[in-house]
Amino acid sequence: MKTLLQLEDVHSGYGLIEVLKGLNLTVGEGEIVAVLGANGAGKSTMLMTISGINQCRQGRILFNGEPIQNQPPHEIVHHGISQAPEGRRIFPRLTVRENLEMGAFQRANDEALRTGVEQVFATFPILKERQTQLGGTLSGGEQQMLAISRALMARPKLLLLDEPSLGLAPMIVTKIFDIIRDINRQGTTILLVEQNANMALHVAQRGYVLETGKIVLEDTAEHLIKNEQVKKSYLGG
Repeated sequence: MKTLLQLEDVHSGYGLIEVLKGLNLTVGEGEIVAVLGANGAGKSTMLMTISGINQCRQGRILFNGEPIQNQPPHEIVHHGISQAPEGRRIFPRLTVRENLEMGAFQRANDEALRTGVEQVFATFPILKERQTQLGGTLSGGEQQMLAISRALMARPKLLLLDEPSLGLAPMIVTKIFDIIRDINRQGTTILLVEQNANMALHVAQRGYVLETGKIVLEDTAEHLIKNEQVKKSYLGG
């Protein structure tokens, strides 16, 4: 399997606080890779550093074998990486369709934009029904679908998902994870940060456990589900 994303000894943080303390991680082309960890472990910082929002202070981030650390976020998107951030962060005063258009700001032409919107609406039919509705008036689940769709509008090779189940009812969480599987089947590689370890490991092929800025465990999702440490800390076992 070709390695699509590779983090080598990545350090990052905020001010004098170092959050990531030598992170090593790989994502293969076509995979769903889950990263588990408690609040404050560094999961979101990792995604923001990959996206170019946080500075990589040390180490390398390779995408398709090319170093991309500390490139501006719009260039990271151009390379083929998009992120649906924690808390959704849609534009509440823009319509659903306008939110999608914002995600496609680097698409070449109107035809590409139309095609992208049609593909998103095929995956998320409810958004087609809501396309003229303001983003801020959507339900929590619909806003999460919009955040994922906006990221997909850039046609990423790698989709970064940060806590997609956060604050959602269990039935909606199941639907979101079904959609994540479908997106992956359609050819998009996914790096998934998620506190709902049970759902994450049932959708992923491999997983990492992140604690205080370091990877402490790496294995197949099947083995992690059975791991006593993981069951005790993250699966309620």
